[in-house]
Amino acid sequence: MPVVIKPKLLLHACCAACSIHVAEMLKKEYEVTLHFHNPQICPQEEYEKRILEVYRVGEMLGLEVIEEISNTHSDWLKAVKGLENEPEGGKRCAKCFEFNLEATASFAKYYGFDAFATTLTVSPHKNATLINEIGRRFGKKYGIKFIEADFKKNDGFLKSCEKCNEHDIYRQDYCGCEFSLNKSIASPKE
Repeated sequence: MPVVIKPKLLLHACCAACSIHVAEMLKKEYEVTLHFHNPQICPQEEYEKRILEVYRVGEMLGLEVIEEISNTHSDWLKAVKGLENEPEGGKRCAKCFEFNLEATASFAKYYGFDAFATTLTVSPHKNATLINEIGRRFGKKYGIKFIEADFKKNDGFLKSCEKCNEHDIYRQDYCGCEFSLNKSIASPKE
């Protein structure tokens, strides 16, 4: 029986809830490694809760998880300086996507991955067109293939939620930074 060698894919994992369905789908075609680069997440307790859940998803799916800490929260704050009062989904979020996807593209290229992608587009709150444009831009800059997708299509978000319920995976109620947390606190869900 011939050995099938799958292309190596570095998958930016924004959180466990978004990762479980996307990684499970992609591992059919790729050798997936989860890449947790999210220095925007705060407070620290929230960051720790999310990375532990990503490690748990990695273990469930038999995937390696890389927690990259090359950038700090203060580096991220510098990147979004002046955009603190932007609405959710605005310019601050676009800058955050750039910050994390550039780190993933650079890491993927440096460590010999064949391609990179992100779980961000499984969320109905994220602009897949914008995220894919950013991914393409950094793929071109670093000379590595970006896998474009809108993972919320074909009930991707619903499937993600179902898998979270099935495996008791933590689903946060804000994107991750202090600005989205403040908005979440100011506008609690009913």
